[in-house]
Amino acid sequence: MADNIPENLKYTKEHEWARQEGKVLVVGITEHAQRQLGDVVYVELPKVGAVLDAESPFGTVESVKAVSELFMPVSGKVVKVNEELTESPELVNEDPYGDGWLIQVEPSDSKQVAGLLDAAAYTKYLKEEE
Repeated sequence: MADNIPENLKYTKEHEWARQEGKVLVVGITEHAQRQLGDVVYVELPKVGAVLDAESPFGTVESVKAVSELFMPVSGKVVKVNEELTESPELVNEDPYGDGWLIQVEPSDSKQVAGLLDAAAYTKYLKEEE
């Protein structure tokens, strides 16, 4: 089954996606990642106000198969976390690019956003990974 890889998002090689909304970057995991994990049963997210470096872990996703770390796509400050995932972690599986978003980050360096993979580059990366 082919992955849904929206053209309007940026991606990391750790399978996070990022969507620019004004000064804020909304971050989640890709459809590919959630499918690899299986049914998500728990999501651990950072506290609002946490300042983290690009590629550093910011939380975990626990599924019936495994626990996986989540990695920051860019350096910045966490300005919002998806509180709904506490009660409904399955949103990550049901709507990974919508209601299953994880955190919102205010990037400390907007140039890092431009350095993320676009949809074509992420698609190519997935094919190379197979």
